[in-house]
Amino acid sequence: MKHARWLLLVVIAGTALVASSAAPTAVGIDTTALRNAVTVAGIMEHESALQAIANANGGTRAVGTPGYDASVDYVADLLEGAGYDVTEQAFTYSLFTDFTPPVFDPTSPNLDPYVNGFDEDFVTMEWSGSGDVTAALEPVGGIVIPSPGGSTSGCSAADFAGFTAGSIALIQRGSCSFRQKVTNAETAGATGVVIFNEGNDAPGDDRLGVVNGTLDPPATQASIPVIGTSFAVGEELLQEIEDEGAVEVHLKVDARLVTKESTNVIADTATGRTDRTVLLGGHLDSVPEGPGINDNGSGTATILEIALQMAELGVEPRNRVRFAFWGAEEEGLFGSQHYVDALSKSERKGIMLNLNLDMVGSPNFVRFVYDGDGSAFGVDGPSGSGTIEDVFTEYFAAQGLETEPTEFDGRSDYFAFINAGIPAGGLFTGAEGIKTVEEAAIYGGTAGDPYDPCYHQACDTFANVNTTAIDQMSDASAHAALLFAMTTSAVNGTDNASNKAKGNMEFKASLATK
Repeated sequence: MKHARWLLLVVIAGTALVASSAAPTAVGIDTTALRNAVTVAGIMEHESALQAIANANGGTRAVGTPGYDASVDYVADLLEGAGYDVTEQAFTYSLFTDFTPPVFDPTSPNLDPYVNGFDEDFVTMEWSGSGDVTAALEPVGGIVIPSPGGSTSGCSAADFAGFTAGSIALIQRGSCSFRQKVTNAETAGATGVVIFNEGNDAPGDDRLGVVNGTLDPPATQASIPVIGTSFAVGEELLQEIEDEGAVEVHLKVDARLVTKESTNVIADTATGRTDRTVLLGGHLDSVPEGPGINDNGSGTATILEIALQMAELGVEPRNRVRFAFWGAEEEGLFGSQHYVDALSKSERKGIMLNLNLDMVGSPNFVRFVYDGDGSAFGVDGPSGSGTIEDVFTEYFAAQGLETEPTEFDGRSDYFAFINAGIPAGGLFTGAEGIKTVEEAAIYGGTAGDPYDPCYHQACDTFANVNTTAIDQMSDASAHAALLFAMTTSAVNGTDNASNKAKGNMEFKASLATK
């Protein structure tokens, strides 16, 4: 049946229709046909294909590998076959890279060298400068042991009062950005910086292990070497300084920028207002360690199946729908950032909203909806983001399904859109965070276990995807995509970045910013 007849926007009694004062609709939009067409079987067929691609290419679909190139071909070929206008948007980016292993070694007193590694003692902080220095380690003001959270160590110039130029600064993680701490240290004459974890109990955020951080923004190297350590390492060094009066360390970082290439896949509907483009996106790449069938094969497969079924049903959207598959997300959100940066001012204004699907099939899942209005976490997106949240939560409520808010913390591709003032929202079923007893009572699964025990690991395979989560989240995604595609109402964004969000997002991809 032609979509022009199928979607006459007639409300059928008894259908799962979501319409409220918050939803941007002047008339009822029945999304049943599309939701029925987007099936678990169809989505899992794409997941199986992505698994086969990884199997044939060293177990990964990471950017820069044949597995990623094959993933691009798979998605692009299907979209072109369905009649979409498909663009493969090539881009380059600068990847921060350790060229030789970093060194962090107390030389006086002569302790054992610390071990480099995320699961060990320390790592190089992204955008660290290079350098090889042996100097006294000097604590910076504001350190609190034990910490209740909110340490201000290194956040102001006053914290460096009396700091000895030429020393290596020992700074506690806390309330301000790592870049701010390092900039203050550079101004004070530090020759290196060691940032140790805060040591408090922060739900959903590791404040004990090694600080896996970035000095971005800005994406420029610092002038001195910077590393992040665990709380235990920082506490140990503070105790040594107190016991011995002084501690000297050898700190070495050999890091440079490497230019790399990748590709976004972008597919547009043939019809629809280009000044009200609905952008449904998710990242196509996996981490090098595994095939990424939940992260983010689940988002990729769901977006792809929605696109294919919209074409099969003959949907002619009132507002253009753009399906985007981002490259190099796992390396720093580079694909989506390039896309937004490349938009002209008028093109940017023409993006009505961004719906982001990143991990929607976690085995120990929770139905998370991004907190667009900031009511749960105090970090709201640009104007209109709350409307997106309402569309999702009201849809789930109509199905008798509970949801939980999740924070705009900067870990996924919504980041660039929010910073550009474009309304954003989406769905998420959880990554390395731990399911609570209360969540297990609502959603099932196992309290005390991660939402995805295989997050960023080789075991993120076809067997790692929860089809119940896929079923529920894909229906909600199809509903929201079609509702916004057919609405006659605007979803208000701004020309300016969401400054509140920019100032509070604590991650850039998987790396902490503060």
